[in-house]
Amino acid sequence: MAPRRLPSLNALVAFEAAARLGRMTLAAEELSVTHGAISRQVRHLETVLGIRLFEGPKNALRLTEAGLTLLSHLTTGLDHIETGIRAVADEEEGALDVSCTGTFSMRWLIPRLYRFQELYPGIEVRLSASHAPVDFTRHRYEVAIRLTEHPLPEAPTTTLFSESVGPVLSPALASRLDLVEPRDLAQAPLLHTVTRPYAWPDWIERATGCGAFALAGTEYEHFYYMLEAAVGGLGIGIAPWQLVIDDIRAGRLVAPFGFIGSGMDYVAVRRPRRSRKAQAFCTWLAQEAEKTPLPLPTPMRMSPAT
Repeated sequence: MAPRRLPSLNALVAFEAAARLGRMTLAAEELSVTHGAISRQVRHLETVLGIRLFEGPKNALRLTEAGLTLLSHLTTGLDHIETGIRAVADEEEGALDVSCTGTFSMRWLIPRLYRFQELYPGIEVRLSASHAPVDFTRHRYEVAIRLTEHPLPEAPTTTLFSESVGPVLSPALASRLDLVEPRDLAQAPLLHTVTRPYAWPDWIERATGCGAFALAGTEYEHFYYMLEAAVGGLGIGIAPWQLVIDDIRAGRLVAPFGFIGSGMDYVAVRRPRRSRKAQAFCTWLAQEAEKTPLPLPTPMRMSPAT
């Protein structure tokens, strides 16, 4: 392989900052050097390349065609370098990319996240929403919070809590329905979600010990929409206890049949390499999960009926 023929890296970085920001003074501020240092590096780069990168008066410089071409390649290349450095650096501070389902993020994680920021003000948690299987080879996140409905990769895993689910509805709707036993749900307006199509059948089987009865109802694309519909009195949703704690405590939802374990756990999986930021976050998650109240008991179980 032929050796690389590259100009000074300092000159390339100085030019990229000046060209991207549009002014050498701004580039000097970003790189913590003087305006003169940026100007000298750019002139040196032009001399090495034998071309003009900027043209026009000093107070209104603009990129030449060659400068525009070089800028597009340099910005992409430096972004790749920065990403690679972040991927291997074990820093105590900086950005931490975390992936979890949108509903879990909004209803459990974000209301508690301020406590992590108080403990670690130097770590910026950047959340992204996904319920897809964890794949560290295709995505940049360092921590993924998931339900164990998919196989997990060989990576450090922290169990947060077991999932328990149950029917939830608004107090106003509950007052109009006669919900004495799970069988009564067959005549009630049920709410479903595309992301958990099996939620109602699984709960019916666990609650009654027999097969599911008719489960017609309205289907929502996202779990969060379904819960909002339940709060709004549009029907009865099926939800994990951890995602409706605040709604039940505030009286926005009631759970007439309590909550039953689904057989799955919420877990935090972190990229299989040393990362003090990711390890601190997962330790904090485990502590917050331990403080999360246990689900309400199941008030009744319907015995199999003929």
